[in-house]
Amino acid sequence: MAIKVGMVSLGCSKNQVDAEIMLAKLRKKGYQIHTDSGSCDVVIVNTCGFIESAKQESIENILEFVTLKKEGRIKVICVTGCLAERYQQEMAKEIPEADVILGIGSNDEICDAIEQALAGRQVRRFGPKEALPLEGDRIIANLPFFAYLKIAEGCDNRCTYCAIPMIRGRYRSREMEHIVEEARHLADHGVTELNVVAQDTTRYGVDLYGKPMLPELLRRLAKIENLHWIRVLYTYPDLITDELLQVIAEEEKVVKYLDIPLQHCEGEVLRQMNRRGDRASLTALLKKTREKVPGIILRTTMITGFPGETQQQFEALCEFVQEMKFERLGCFPYSAEEGTPAGEREDQVDPEVRQRRADIIMELQMGIMEEYNQSLVGSDLEVVVEGYDRYASSYFGRSAADAPDIDGKIFFASKKKLAVGQYVTVHVDDVLDYDLVGTAL
Repeated sequence: MAIKVGMVSLGCSKNQVDAEIMLAKLRKKGYQIHTDSGSCDVVIVNTCGFIESAKQESIENILEFVTLKKEGRIKVICVTGCLAERYQQEMAKEIPEADVILGIGSNDEICDAIEQALAGRQVRRFGPKEALPLEGDRIIANLPFFAYLKIAEGCDNRCTYCAIPMIRGRYRSREMEHIVEEARHLADHGVTELNVVAQDTTRYGVDLYGKPMLPELLRRLAKIENLHWIRVLYTYPDLITDELLQVIAEEEKVVKYLDIPLQHCEGEVLRQMNRRGDRASLTALLKKTREKVPGIILRTTMITGFPGETQQQFEALCEFVQEMKFERLGCFPYSAEEGTPAGEREDQVDPEVRQRRADIIMELQMGIMEEYNQSLVGSDLEVVVEGYDRYASSYFGRSAADAPDIDGKIFFASKKKLAVGQYVTVHVDDVLDYDLVGTAL
């Protein structure tokens, strides 16, 4: 009888792609992949180790499966991902119940590691970060009509608050031919929405081709038949060029949506973060982006309570958020990460102040979102169907203005029966918190 394997993948979409490649390797080897991890022989926890709250979530998940293992309900616990890579010795010492701990450079060895564990051996492997597989078959772990397309790994930006370069290594782009081939394969197997991801998508190609090649890549992806929406996430403000904006404006399949994690607006705070720009240059960039791509949806993230952030600097951030009116915004209190330059600074802001400031920003954003959503009432939007809510007796889905997992939903009634992945036109009737309510036409 085939061994059943389940996986819990935590953290970002880039980590999810790694998980999907591992799952495909396991299925090819003859393991049965199941969605109910609690009833499997083998459980893989693909961890996130980015900030404190993510680390806690990863550890809580592992400990839940440790309990199930003690009860005899599962045989093998395998820990992979960023937490395993970042805390190699600590993980092995603190969670001896984990049968397998693999750093990201050993993901390729997942089948052998599980085989060894099933034979009663403990496995601890930490290959070089650069050995992380960026190519290969995948088992899409979300709704089948959309997929994340990872175009690069690692990061060279060295923001002072961020542990990603330590965990994931230097920036390395994938060959464009391989990316286009993967996108074509996904489209041939029912994927109609691609979400392009990397730690910094705008840097794509600099290491391989000597210049940013995201615009050229998007042009090539837009030629693929059956693709309907192509969305770009994780862009860096420095490399948002006129050429990139032109591609977004001209290519019908590239949705008018750009995710630009700015983190702050004040020049001194950004300098301390080892990021470039200031309020004037960022304002100019956002203004130009809106001019060159009319109707574009802008998403950003902000950090409050970075070491040394003054009340005055925070108030300037509030003004900036109110002035720019981002259609989508997330705000996080600063997390002091060990091993990072910012984490070692002595002028840490009190954690309660960090959180209070983040709450204030999100309160401001709620008002901006409410105003934006109200402006959509009476309009018709193209929506992709994600499912049916039996309790609300309503279908739900997303428009091109909503990225999967992070943005809002549209709940709507339909006289016809609809299928998941179908694109329909929805008339917006009302607003419900961050979401819209409408009727399929």
